[in-house]
Order: sequence, then structure tokens, then C-alpha cells
Amino acid sequence: MFDIPALWMFPALFLLVFLGFPVAFCMIALSFAFGFWFFGDTLGPQMFSNLHAVATNYVLTALPLFIFMGAALERSGIAERLFIAIQLWIGKLRGGLALTSISMCGVFSACSGVVGAVETVVGMMAIPPMVKQKYKHDLISGTICAGGSLGTIIPPTVVVIVYGSIVEESIGDLFAGVVIPGLIMTVLFLGYIIIRCYLRAEDAPAVADGGEFNVSLGKKLTATMTAIVPAVVLVVAVLGSILAGIASPTEAAAVGALGAVLLIFAYGQFSLEVARDVLTRSIKINAMVMFAVMGGVMFSSIFLVNGGNDLIREFLATFNPSKTQLIILMLGAIFLLGFILDWVAIVLICMPIFTPLIRAAEIDPIWFGIMVCVVIQTSYLTPPVAPSIYYLRAIAPPEIKLVSMFKGVIPFIICQLIVLFIVAFFPATALWLPGLIFGN
Repeated sequence: MFDIPALWMFPALFLLVFLGFPVAFCMIALSFAFGFWFFGDTLGPQMFSNLHAVATNYVLTALPLFIFMGAALERSGIAERLFIAIQLWIGKLRGGLALTSISMCGVFSACSGVVGAVETVVGMMAIPPMVKQKYKHDLISGTICAGGSLGTIIPPTVVVIVYGSIVEESIGDLFAGVVIPGLIMTVLFLGYIIIRCYLRAEDAPAVADGGEFNVSLGKKLTATMTAIVPAVVLVVAVLGSILAGIASPTEAAAVGALGAVLLIFAYGQFSLEVARDVLTRSIKINAMVMFAVMGGVMFSSIFLVNGGNDLIREFLATFNPSKTQLIILMLGAIFLLGFILDWVAIVLICMPIFTPLIRAAEIDPIWFGIMVCVVIQTSYLTPPVAPSIYYLRAIAPPEIKLVSMFKGVIPFIICQLIVLFIVAFFPATALWLPGLIFGN
């Protein structure tokens, strides 16, 4: 067994990642090293065929457009306007700033689809007023980290696009499937904050006499029309066109990118500097994601031909797991990998290996994909190696300590696990809407 090259690929990958090398380059380097072991001099054409498959994958063409849309929305000024508009309606409540942050993250996730961007943008706006209002540091940390994690599960999340391209499932079905779990999770986050602030008012003091939120109804409606309405229209144009079958994800992403550019002009934010920043940021994120895509595709294909298929068959023959056990094993592997690898690498390494198992066990790939999104989101939040916490660490003031961040995410992780169990035990939460819309 130990003479099977595939057996050493994951330990080698983990070693290189722990040494500090970028994950994408680790996967590419190991693909060439172990690929030469199997293909020898014919490795070049084999690798080229993998790269050609990625470059010609029509589904993946939506990624650059969604990433551009997210970058443009960051510079359009809509985030600040959204935050202020939502704050005017609920800012006077106990925990109003935390509720505003979660609501803002939900709306911005539906506009952007880019994991990490939501947490950074909202955190930079929400943390200073929450600190000023003397919110508990663990509540601040948990709220911003959990809100940012919604970008993993609220469509048009790019996680779903990459998953769909690998398992060859309809992106529209997956987007529809993730809507109800995403809404349930957002409601659970909001419910936790409301209950905590009701039971322990000192954790999130209300603004005295309403403070700056005592404004006229006209001002609230004006803020709503200039911030919330444009965001909702953009969400309907992008997600609604996909779910209605009017546009493909790529076409809808193009509409979203155009809408984000129009918002930059509408809010008077356009300048050559803004245009250069949006394009530069989009190119950097796209390059990072596409390198990870290429590395993941190459790594998983070399793993399979280098004995990975034999390892999987031997494992199944030895343990003969039931369908439930197989699902738990696969989701457990994804969760553990989330401590080490980013979501792109996880999906691209695991799903080519797991897809034949899913098909053979007759596991619905839409249902399984929604659970994958929730598990990736949970690992994104779970200490000790939680990417969300390190995003927060980069923007949080020094008085918010790491221990407060670890403590703060735990209740939100419990909320995510509740959603996972709901989807697992009630598959209709993931499958009812796709069936209703697309008749599957």
C-alpha cells in the first residue's frame, strides 16, 4: 500500500502549506512532481489538457464577472449607504449595530458573492461604532466573522459556481437550493443577537434616547430609496434572472457587473483612480482564484491516476460504509481540510474524488452541495485556524484580543451546525425550491 504514490500527495501538500508556500503553487508543483512519476515524458500534454479543460469551462467564466462586480460594489459607495440606511431603521434597538451588521452582510453577500470581501467591508464600517457604543468584544468579533461567512452560502456565492462546474450540476439549481438554508442561517444569527441582547443588555447597550437615529420618516425613506432599493434591484437582476431561467450565471454576472459600474457613476464615485483600483483588485483576485482552480484540477487528476482510485476502492471494500456514514466521512474530510486549505482548493481537490462516490451511492448532488457549502462556512469560522478570524485581525483595533474573537464565533458556529442538521434531516430545505422553479 505504501508504494502507491497518491498516498504521499496529501502529506506532501500539508507539509508545503505549513512551510508557508501558497496553496495554489503547492498543488501545481506536486502535480508536476507526482505526475512525472506516472506519465514520464508525456506529462506536458497531459497537463495541457487539464489546463485547456479549465480555460474552456463556460461555467467558470462567471467567476471573473462576479469578482469584478464585488470589487466595483466596494468602491461604489453602496456599502456605506446600505449600512447607514439599515442603521436608521434598527439602530435604536438593543444590539442594533450588531443586527445592522448581520443584515448588511446578508444584503452585500447577495450583491457580491465574494468570500472575505463582505467581512472586510462591513467590519471596517461596523467595528468603530460598536466599540464606541461599548459592545462586548466577543459579540463584535462573532458578529463580523459570522456576517462575513454568509458570503459562502448566500447566492451568488462563487463557492457554488466552482462546485457546480466540478460535479456538472446546474448553477441555477444550486443557487435555488442554497436560498432557504442561507435565509435560515441569517435568521438564526439575528435571533441569537436579539436574545443575547435582551437577556444581557450590558453586552450591547442601546443608544441613549435614540441618539443620531432619531430622524424623520422622510429621511429614512430617502436613505432606503438611495441605498436599499438599488441593492435589492441588483440582487433581483442577478439572482432573479438565473432563477427565472432568463439568463445563465455568466450572463447574469455580466448584468451584475454592469449594474455595479452604473452605481459607481450614480453615486458620483467614478474617477480614474477608482477604475484602476477596481480593475487591479479584480485581476489580483481572479488570478488567485484561477491559479487555485488550475492547481486543484491538476492535483486531483494526478492523485486519481497515481493510485487514488485504488485507495478509494480499497477503503470502500474494507469498511463498506452506509450512505449516511459515507456522507459524514466526506463532510468530515472537507471540514478538516478547511483548517489548512482555502475553499477553492477544498472543492477542487475533494469533489473530483467524491463525485463518483456520490453518484454510486445515489446521493443527490444538489443536497450534498448545500451541505458542503455549510461545512466550508463552518470551517471558515472555526478556531484555531479560522480564516474569518484572521481577516478580522487585520482590521480590528488592538484592544479586541484574539481570545475574544475565538469566544465570539462559538455561538454562531452552533447556529451553522443547526442549519447543517436541518438540511441533512430535511433535504426539502435544499431541494424544494429548485424543484419548484426548475421542475427537477
